[in-house]
Amino acid sequence: MDDLNFPTSIGTSDPTTIRLLGQDLAADLMGKVGFGELAFWLVAGRRPTPQETRVFETVLVALADHGFTPTAIAARLTYLSAPESVQGALAAGLLGGGSRFLGVTEDSGRFLAGVLAAHDGPVPSDDAGWDALALAAVTRAREERRLVPGLGHPVHKVQDPRTPVLIAVAEEEGLRGPHLRLFEAIGRVHPQVLGRTLPLNGAGVCGAALADLGLPVDLLRGFALLARAAGLLGHLAEERRRPIGMDVYQAVDRNATYVSDED
Repeated sequence: MDDLNFPTSIGTSDPTTIRLLGQDLAADLMGKVGFGELAFWLVAGRRPTPQETRVFETVLVALADHGFTPTAIAARLTYLSAPESVQGALAAGLLGGGSRFLGVTEDSGRFLAGVLAAHDGPVPSDDAGWDALALAAVTRAREERRLVPGLGHPVHKVQDPRTPVLIAVAEEEGLRGPHLRLFEAIGRVHPQVLGRTLPLNGAGVCGAALADLGLPVDLLRGFALLARAAGLLGHLAEERRRPIGMDVYQAVDRNATYVSDED
């Protein structure tokens, strides 16, 4: 057993110290590094700049909660059923992060990164160039019967209020990069292909911003879940103070109508 070796760059400990990311946790990190900065560092393997931290934490705030979404309802109903299992309620909510809720963050980042990787030539230098690239991407997606992730929202039909704020913060910090610029261009040109105007949603712009920070697009859903975990914990705290889970359950149960499968 002495020759076993499991290398890690994350954390180790011994009887007197805990080391995280090569730092002494107690001496170098606690009280000196914010949670958002640490989360970025853990995934990227490097400490973010103050500018990157501001954009990253803006994304986390944007994704923390969006009201009584299925993720929040699932967490509350699981807590109603098993109040002794906070971890189960949180997990139930997080498991609902998929292609319609939260998962759009990763889907958008993947889509944008794919378009940029397939682009033959230099990155566009002006809006006209970005618009041409976006138009080709949206047209191709339409021809392949694929949705363009990040377009549309079930509540915000004209504009998602998070989108312009995050773009402005990225601009202020000098981090409005190619993924965000392509995403903005998609917002400008998609009506030409789809025949209707849809808003750029907050989850999509978050995916673009995270991709511009150089974070792995395959893990972007994880950041959305990290943010939503805080929101779900808030929902569980409110469920303890002002419960609605029983009302939700009874509203559905008492209004259930039997329909034969043969009808």
